[in-house]
Order: sequence, then C-alpha cells, then structure tokens
Amino acid sequence: MKLLIASDIHGSAFYCRKLMEVYDKEGADRMVLLGDILYHGPRNDLPAEYAPKEVIRMLNGKRREIYAVRGNCEAEVDQMVLEFPVLADYMLLFHGETAIYATHGHVYHEKNLPPMKPGDVLLHGHTHVLCAEEKAGILILNPGSAALPKGGNPPTYAVLRDGRFTIRDFEGNTVKEIII
Repeated sequence: MKLLIASDIHGSAFYCRKLMEVYDKEGADRMVLLGDILYHGPRNDLPAEYAPKEVIRMLNGKRREIYAVRGNCEAEVDQMVLEFPVLADYMLLFHGETAIYATHGHVYHEKNLPPMKPGDVLLHGHTHVLCAEEKAGILILNPGSAALPKGGNPPTYAVLRDGRFTIRDFEGNTVKEIII
C-alpha cells in the first residue's frame, strides 16, 4: 500500500489542490492527514488562498481514502463539515511488524513519547518542520507542513511505500528519505 502523508494544510486551498494533484500523480492508495486541516490558528499568518470551504469540498471528494487525526486547531465544528473522521488523537498503522503511532504532535512528540518500544515509529506534524531520523531507537517522522513550513523548508508532503518514507516538495524533488 502506498500512503501519501501530509500535515498542517491550515485551510489553504492552494496547497490542498497541490496535495490532490500529487495524490493522483503518486498513485497513492490512501491519504493520511496529521491534523490542522481547516483553521490557520492564531499564531500563523494566513496561508496562500485561505479558503476552508474549498478545502472541505476537495477533501470530502476523497472521504473514503482519507485517514486523519486531530490537530490542535481542529474542533467539533470541523467534524460537522468534514465527511471523514478527524477527531481521533492518534491512529496506529503497521508496516509489517513495525508499529507506526500517527498523531498531530502537540501532545506526543519526540520529547514526550507515547507508549513505544525500540523499533517503533512516531509519525507527527505540528512543528511545520520536516524530520526523518532515529532517536534512541525510535524513528521520528514528520512530513513538514503542506502550507506553512518553518525552518527554511519548502512546503512538503511524504510518501510511505515498501518501507521507504520519502519527503517531497510539490515539484516532486526528494527533500529527505529514510527506510523504516
């Protein structure tokens, strides 16, 4: 299975449209959204083409193909307009024997790990800074932000296929890659 993973769209129709395009181009089977889907948050500038209603329309069109977790900007009202679950704090994915704990990152992150053992993977967004590295036996993966990247990074998403986690920019360039 090929997963397209993205975080922190923050209501940007511009970058959501780009995600839809790369989802189709990549031939992904599912999209995993790591929270902060519609609202830009009080600490962020408005992203390009801030249009949550347009983002809702695009994502609802793929509702049967999306797995999502709650970000710190999600609220119950978001669930009223999105036609796929968005209020779970985490989800567990598996790649063979490897457990992948997917969450937004505002509660659980590399400095506050959920219940994990060496060899597990923590997949999160929230920081808007991409990451793919091993720390103390745990693989920390962050696709960066699709719409509001930080740390000098470009807007990015990730693909997970055959044990390879690849972070790409929207021009298709590989920014970082790691084997899980």
